[in-house]
Amino acid sequence: MLTENYLQDYLGEVLPLCDGLLGDIQKDSYEKNVPIIPNDVVRLLSVLLSVKKPKNVLEIGAAVGFSSALMSKYLSEDGKITTIDRFDIMIEQFEENIKKLGLENKIELIKGDACGVLPTLNQKFDVIFLDAAKGQYIQMLPYCLRLLEVGGLFIADDVLQDGRIAKKRLEIPRRQRTIHTRMRKFLWEISHNDALETSILTIGDGVALCHKIKEI
Repeated sequence: MLTENYLQDYLGEVLPLCDGLLGDIQKDSYEKNVPIIPNDVVRLLSVLLSVKKPKNVLEIGAAVGFSSALMSKYLSEDGKITTIDRFDIMIEQFEENIKKLGLENKIELIKGDACGVLPTLNQKFDVIFLDAAKGQYIQMLPYCLRLLEVGGLFIADDVLQDGRIAKKRLEIPRRQRTIHTRMRKFLWEISHNDALETSILTIGDGVALCHKIKEI
């Protein structure tokens, strides 16, 4: 977390977890260190999507299905979520959770590597949520912007790397330097793209929030 610990602890007491079965999945995932979005990012998505009421959402990085299920609560009538993941262990848990929640008709899973799947998609989306391999964000960006409707939201999670993104390259452990360089390039690109209005938020491990204002 990027905020002071005492502030994070306080907000953790103030911001409730989700209700019902979705909340059970959320709590269980946190307890088992399953990589789902933290609760402050949950609340951010809830606010954004309750305002946007999207019809078509693309999620890149399905994990165990928590964020897909969360976003499905805010879809407009006949709305749909398409999500992509390639890890069998996550896919198995995803399918179990989505079935348990009764969301099979709302959420479609595409199995495969996102960098291979994205170029094959032609449908437009009014929200795209990126939460996949951090070193591939810059590679996925052109496809995400192509698929995003004008007026749509592009949201990317975990972009600040526990604050390491602000450090110089030589201060970063060698094994993390490639991701550090690529994420810096990603943040530069979305912040200097004339088609986007962009804000970088320091909640969770950093969230990039972009509004597409014109076609590229």
